[in-house]
Amino acid sequence: MNIIKTNKKLKSIGVLLSMFGIVACGQPESSKMTNTKKLEPQQSKKNRHWPNGAQLVISFSMQFETGGQPDGAESPFSGKPLPKETPDIPANSWFRYGAKEGIYRMLKLWEKHGIHVTSHVVGEAAIKYPEVAKAIARGGHEIAAHGISWSDQWNMTYEEEYEFIKKGIDTVEAITGKRGRGYNANWLRRGPNTLKVLQDLNFLYHIDDLSRDEPFVTLVRGEKFVVIPYTLRNNDIVNIEGKNWSPDQFLAQLKAEFDQLYLEGASQRRMMSVSLHDRIGGAPGIVKVVDQFIQYAKSHQDVVFMRKDEIAEMVIDDPNTLIDPSEMEYNK
Repeated sequence: MNIIKTNKKLKSIGVLLSMFGIVACGQPESSKMTNTKKLEPQQSKKNRHWPNGAQLVISFSMQFETGGQPDGAESPFSGKPLPKETPDIPANSWFRYGAKEGIYRMLKLWEKHGIHVTSHVVGEAAIKYPEVAKAIARGGHEIAAHGISWSDQWNMTYEEEYEFIKKGIDTVEAITGKRGRGYNANWLRRGPNTLKVLQDLNFLYHIDDLSRDEPFVTLVRGEKFVVIPYTLRNNDIVNIEGKNWSPDQFLAQLKAEFDQLYLEGASQRRMMSVSLHDRIGGAPGIVKVVDQFIQYAKSHQDVVFMRKDEIAEMVIDDPNTLIDPSEMEYNK
């Protein structure tokens, strides 16, 4: 009899708690979120720094460049260059790894976790490996622009740069059916005309900036243009290929960056960028530790993974988005 009475009391208490929106863990129903899905503003009362209620937004870049590299491009063999006109067969095979193995391994990782990334695609890479570019698009990932070839554009005239970028997005769109709205220049080295060219080609954002840990808006001829900052700290080509980091060192960097930005995200808008390149980030050891990092990030509440075009669309007209005039002299 005492057990029956106790159960009835517990049920009564449960009903009262549910009337006030309180669950067993003592938190409001509105604070229960799915880490890998976009959040609605009403879902979070404590985090108002992002319109979607996130405490931290994470965005991966998956660069597809294999096939677009010039002769003598940086590789494990470029320290001992061969004479001109001599094909560097081992170096070319290293680049091919990105198309044969790397991209497909990363696509399986994103599918495993149900997240979508941004892939900046070099036009000539899509021409040489159209099936890879199509697979990226089919996976629901953003097809963004990376020029027609792996070439400098900082020294181009306005007209040359316009044709260079336009040819790249036209080419990739013809192959994938997706037209790029975001841009990444070769080694971030854009020129003084680049943003005006991008504006004239109806781009939404670019990533060739390292000045902040959150997206912001710059003005190009008086019109809003979004900047989604890139990363050199969480970048495989800089740290793994450039500094010979081990996978464990790269994982430690990702976790340290995440921990600090997640902490800051409780009081200000914070975004974490991670950059992976087809032939480097797609290696087995790197994919393994990125998998571990994603699991670690998803164990925290209010963490959201987003494509960069989604971020740009979300913040461009948000009144809390910073407007930074630092490059106004180039964008008049």
